[in-house]
Amino acid sequence: QVQLVESGGGLVQAGGSLRLSCAASERIRRITAMGWYRQAPGKQRELVAAITAGGTTNYVDSVKGRFTIARDNTKNTVNLQMNTRKPEDTAVYYCNARLVIGINEYTYWGQGTQVTVSS
Repeated sequence: QVQLVESGGGLVQAGGSLRLSCAASERIRRITAMGWYRQAPGKQRELVAAITAGGTTNYVDSVKGRFTIARDNTKNTVNLQMNTRKPEDTAVYYCNARLVIGINEYTYWGQGTQVTVSS
């Protein structure tokens, strides 16, 4: 069982920056991939950014060049640096961890943190 706790959400003006942090209860070196998802009102949850244990990153097109995901193995955290925020970035952001052990795959979610971008 992996527990994930997000922090860093809040209100920011358009063009501003914000950093989200996700603290894991397990050593993240063991975790296959970690990522950030978001869900805006009336919309489906979407992947924003992900990073594998090997450091390979993946971003949704709408945040490329603005957001950066990074792992800190010493602190067991995954951070999402969000720059040049836009109103359409407003959503609840969720931390996700995917753990593959043999043929079994386990998925864990944080409780979510609200991010609001004012225009």
